[in-house]
Amino acid sequence: MGGYFDLDSKKEKVKEFQKETESPTFWDNRERAEETLQKLNDLKVEIESVDSIESEIKNNLEMIELLTEEDSELFLEIEQATKDIDKRVEELNILVLLNGPYDKNNCILEIHPGAGGTESCDWASMLYRMYLRWCEKKNYKVELLDYQDGEEAGIKSVSIRIKGLNAYGYLKNEKGVHRLVRLSPFDSNNRRHTSFASVEVTPEIEQDNSVEIDEKDLKIDVYRSTGAGGQGVNTTDSAVRITHLPTKIVVTCQNERSQIQNKEQALKVLRSKLLLLKLEEQEQELNKIKGNQANIDFGSQIRSYVLHPYSMVKDHRTNVETSNVGKVLDGEIDLFIESNLKKGR
Repeated sequence: MGGYFDLDSKKEKVKEFQKETESPTFWDNRERAEETLQKLNDLKVEIESVDSIESEIKNNLEMIELLTEEDSELFLEIEQATKDIDKRVEELNILVLLNGPYDKNNCILEIHPGAGGTESCDWASMLYRMYLRWCEKKNYKVELLDYQDGEEAGIKSVSIRIKGLNAYGYLKNEKGVHRLVRLSPFDSNNRRHTSFASVEVTPEIEQDNSVEIDEKDLKIDVYRSTGAGGQGVNTTDSAVRITHLPTKIVVTCQNERSQIQNKEQALKVLRSKLLLLKLEEQEQELNKIKGNQANIDFGSQIRSYVLHPYSMVKDHRTNVETSNVGKVLDGEIDLFIESNLKKGR
């Protein structure tokens, strides 16, 4: 198990983080210090989990040696312990699949409603809640970067920063179009409507010199912060919208107190988006060389959520489905996340 899980490298990483925490300047950058401590704690939990499983396996083997035909109670105990071990090993196997270059990183998740006005804006807000609930279950921290209310209901757009080990690795396959079929609460005739919303997921990349941003390629607009900010929203023109003219990528940020801070955060997100775009272009070229015609476009529909005439959520990439739509919309999406990770193994 140690080699498969690369336990030695994780223990070395723990030593590196511990050495970093001993530096007298460790707390000079509080945000970085807190993230380092979080990564250190997450690694310790993983290592302790592996050690615990190995200990339980040894204990089971010792009990098997003591087992006799008459000892049915001990047999049931061993059987249950084996099932528990299998479940925990499967959880570790999922962690092993998170081996991409940025899988361990924080991420930026954005939701944009599709055509359909109020219906799609409301669907976008439902997806937003779903991901917030999932983050709660994972004990991930969520930071609101930008929030735009819909004209009548729901949201026009939302951008959040999700902080925690493997945040991007887990959520990277959520990128794409999500489709909802339901009886519309906004239709006086109670007719069935289909709504669409797109989800974008970008890894947060601290430093990468392979992407250069020319100021001449940027269109920077400032505006007054709006949305779900409460007392924390400024009444001055502190929100920033940056458009990268060559790629038409638009990034907005309004959560910081000053225009300068919002611009810095927006540029950070833009740099990550440009790097991801560069990597995806390289992947597309590689697929052409291999003859792989798989659709990896941003607009590909990945999942359908049906509330009427029946209840079902189905992932179109893996064909994994469940009839418990309520639980899914309440953040129970690991079934789909894990199936997509296994598909890409």
